[in-house]
Amino acid sequence: MLGLLIADENVESRKQMADLFIEAGYNVTVTNSAANALYGILKRTAQVVILSSQFDEITATELIPILKKCNRKLTIILVSGDLSLSLLRKVRKEGIFYHALKPVEPEDREEIRQVVQCAFNNLSSSMV
Repeated sequence: MLGLLIADENVESRKQMADLFIEAGYNVTVTNSAANALYGILKRTAQVVILSSQFDEITATELIPILKKCNRKLTIILVSGDLSLSLLRKVRKEGIFYHALKPVEPEDREEIRQVVQCAFNNLSSSMV
């Protein structure tokens, strides 16, 4: 089964996103630990990751290359509210699937839901 990993330090943000994707029928794992995120990726339980910009005292720009080395087919959706343009360019070069602003309003969560659905659709079509 395809898995979604939500890696975010913010408890409320993790809970909101987890509830959204569990309700949508996804196999969801949440973590606030970089070690647990790496474990999920190495064990191939997560194919899509929603990653916050600051996580476990490691920035996304530092963590994304490590995650991609663990699984180069990993789909990473970066969710941040304060990423500079130069850092955004850097993470795009590392191969993120999508960059979204932190959801604030209900329609913002709809954007994330659609992006995750698209990510899984891309995975399904590449497996055929």
